[in-house]
Amino acid sequence: MRGVKLSDAPVRRPVSNVQVLSFDAQGARRRPDRLATEEPMEVRVAGPGQDPVPFAVAMRTPGNDFELAAGLCRTEGLLECTDDLDSIAYCLGVDHEQMFNVVTVRMRVPVVGDVRDRRYLASSSCGVCGKAALDEIELRCDPVGPGPTVAAGVVVSLPDVLARHQRVFDQTGGLHAAARFAPDGSLRATREDVGRHNALDKLIGHALIERELPLGDDILLVSGRLSFELVQKAAVAGISVLCSVSAPSSLAVAAAEQLGQTVVGFVRDGRFNVYTRPARIDLSR
Repeated sequence: MRGVKLSDAPVRRPVSNVQVLSFDAQGARRRPDRLATEEPMEVRVAGPGQDPVPFAVAMRTPGNDFELAAGLCRTEGLLECTDDLDSIAYCLGVDHEQMFNVVTVRMRVPVVGDVRDRRYLASSSCGVCGKAALDEIELRCDPVGPGPTVAAGVVVSLPDVLARHQRVFDQTGGLHAAARFAPDGSLRATREDVGRHNALDKLIGHALIERELPLGDDILLVSGRLSFELVQKAAVAGISVLCSVSAPSSLAVAAAEQLGQTVVGFVRDGRFNVYTRPARIDLSR
């Protein structure tokens, strides 16, 4: 099988050091602190014989940039499978220096349509009405497969496992995370980012590059609110069980019901709520 060519990615800094004025009961003092780094990354795409064109700009935390680019192209419908992907590389500037905030995804299939229009639609998708969003789902996503049956005891254990692997969050307290678990609760992969969508795109991009899609046997856990866009991205990846430590939105629940996904929210302190398709959750274990 043909492989995906990845140019050597440098070690980027997901954490930025700053000085803060800190106030507490003992008074005010200056001390060092750490913030989650947020920088723009432009994704350009090109098919065989085509010049790269801008596709999207993501405000992201540096790290796993190629996975983010691959995941974004998959969840936005430019890539269908790993064999469609040829290479991912940072762009070169006029003096042949690498531009670490510009990534080019080269595909083995042509880029069709006007990706600039698609970029605009993707960036404004949060403004569409519920009916328009659900109608779009029917065009872009197939219903998911049967998926796993997950014990309630496994569901309540997931947040603690994720928390132990949130390396950058421990340093900054300012990142979202998305993680894939096996039905028995063992961790398969996790990614962090300042953006919820980016964390999930990185997770899906990793699976795409590693030829692990679709993720029909996986459980997804996200560290924040479960939105419509996250449900749609998970469906593209084939994920049928979606969990969150926070609440889902009403449109997320409607989309998951339409796509056949199980949504579990408020997974914390040994409890949770099941919003859709509860048959996949075994409450006896």
